[in-house]
Amino acid sequence: MAMLKRVVIKIGSHSLTSAYGGISGVMMDKLTGTIAALRELGIECILVTSGAVAAGMAKMNLKQKPKDIIGKQAAAAIGQGILIEKYSYFFEKYNLTCAQILLSRIDLGESGHYRNAQNTLERLLKYGVIPIINENDTVVFEELCFGDNDRLSALVAGMINADMLILLTDVDGLFTANPLKNAEAKLIPLVDDISKVEGLAGGAGSALGTGGMYTKIKAAEMATKFGITTFLMNASRLEEMIRIPTGNYPLGTLFLASEHKMTGKKRWMAYAALSTGTVIIDKGAQIALVDNRKSLLASGVVGTDGYWDRKDLVKIVNEQKEEIARGIIELSSEETNMAKGLHSEQILKTIPGLKSTELVHRDNMIIIYEGNDS
Repeated sequence: MAMLKRVVIKIGSHSLTSAYGGISGVMMDKLTGTIAALRELGIECILVTSGAVAAGMAKMNLKQKPKDIIGKQAAAAIGQGILIEKYSYFFEKYNLTCAQILLSRIDLGESGHYRNAQNTLERLLKYGVIPIINENDTVVFEELCFGDNDRLSALVAGMINADMLILLTDVDGLFTANPLKNAEAKLIPLVDDISKVEGLAGGAGSALGTGGMYTKIKAAEMATKFGITTFLMNASRLEEMIRIPTGNYPLGTLFLASEHKMTGKKRWMAYAALSTGTVIIDKGAQIALVDNRKSLLASGVVGTDGYWDRKDLVKIVNEQKEEIARGIIELSSEETNMAKGLHSEQILKTIPGLKSTELVHRDNMIIIYEGNDS
């Protein structure tokens, strides 16, 4: 914990809103004060926050969350300005400046946008500013949204190489069963293998929130694969976060980072990038990729789906449509269809001028297939 230098903190709508609706000034004061205390210890903090829709609902005196996407976007548009204004006010009490960054799925899915967001965050941290991140709810559409800020916070933690992700919620951590329904449920203080607890997650969260325990476990899975320790705790105890740098953890659940962490480029390919098409491979190619850690050759390709250009990211699936890998492909979709099933010397005759006949090089690929340590 002496090496804890950079932390991503995520807080959800239910934890941030008051019982009467709108944003709780008391909770926001505690949150900004705790972040200020961590900054005094030399720890850089990035905040991923929900609450825009809830703030907009309170401003418009809406008693129920809109059910349609346009209604939610309208509430978010109203509430986002209120939310960042309140954060600015409370951070100024501690002589800190904050900056608003609104991200959409496309911003992290396209490599150039991803790098721009990464560079902006790094510069803000260099300036000593607190970046405040939220999904850009006003413009996203359902097929291309994160859906919850838990997974967004994990992607941000991976993007800026955080040392820890802290998920603030309205429960004390991960339990063996739903503690509201089962009196025998026990808190799980430590998770060293996240695959053992995936079945414990419930569904959606509160009326104001979009996530539940499932999204928090998925966020922890993502972050720990990045090599980032994740801690899940009750937002009512958020002031106790100041103890974490000393290794004195509050009540909660600690998810240990994976020993075999993904590199920066492979983090992007596995979880952030948007694929433009699909390459279908045979059993022999699957064995070569998963078991023998080889590059993908055109001889193992049996079909394609979609259209892409050279150097785009594609999914690689087997004949049962199970996703095996993702990677940066060297040929366009048209060229891939011309080359599929062919060996190297045949490809060079069919598509002259190629520097390499490997369809997807191992260095530009991440294995997705379950059961493989990669």
